[in-house]
Amino acid sequence: MAEPIMKRVRGDGIEINLAVREGAGEPILCIHGITANCRCWDTLAETLAPQHHVMAMDLRGRGQSDRPSLGYALEYHLQDINCLLDDLDLDRAVIMGHSLGAFIGLAFAAEYPGRVERLILVDGGGDLSQEQMEKVFVGIKPALDRLGQVFPTADAYLEKMKAAPYIQPWSAVTETYYRHEIEIIEGGVRSNIVPAHIQEEAANIRKVDCAPYYPRIKCDVLILRATNGLLSQDDILLHVTELLFACCVFGFPECTLVRIPPRINLEMRFPLGAPEYSPADFWEAA
Repeated sequence: MAEPIMKRVRGDGIEINLAVREGAGEPILCIHGITANCRCWDTLAETLAPQHHVMAMDLRGRGQSDRPSLGYALEYHLQDINCLLDDLDLDRAVIMGHSLGAFIGLAFAAEYPGRVERLILVDGGGDLSQEQMEKVFVGIKPALDRLGQVFPTADAYLEKMKAAPYIQPWSAVTETYYRHEIEIIEGGVRSNIVPAHIQEEAANIRKVDCAPYYPRIKCDVLILRATNGLLSQDDILLHVTELLFACCVFGFPECTLVRIPPRINLEMRFPLGAPEYSPADFWEAA
């Protein structure tokens, strides 16, 4: 797999890291989940480039982007995206977000409809009950638990990740994903994601109400939904009923819903792979 070009661009008072795969087609901005980074998109990005110009961002506080002490909520991410599109001299882009990134993408498409060509929501973007939100955070607890832990070497860190049941089968792409977040500190290495930043993000995402965003979406929408949770049947981030309600009642202009079969749920998450219905089909059908 070819390495993307790493590029620093201007966010809202900070610098954002982009993994860029150049292409002649329309630009696609990929937004990852709460403790992920831009390399989770490597497999899917390679299937879309060079027919499309694919840019995967490290959200503030993740990967190689700047880590301000505060500012981990939707409004800050929306400003970062707006600023980086300005810095790249792009009027519009396709926005594709996974998990937290889907909530960010939904909000950005509602707040900045003139800047979004199409919207792709991968396992996110629907309102959850408090009970279901708790199940989701139980599901991602293993990913949260790695934050702040110090390991003697990078290899020791990777061995710990390899043992996680939700990351099987391990691959070179998965290893690249985790190496992207390793930082060297006194006494060893750790993930460069600050736990307090994720705690702030988690508290803020629990307050998000998606319903007001739906009627403000002006572009075509593709929804990719995993039918199983990460560790169980219950930790599902996107319930089909809420999104279908949004499509039918609030009237997304054109909406396609795709259920991802259980056998490829894992590939969609670590890292995000190409499902049987690829986002490329979305462009061809549009």
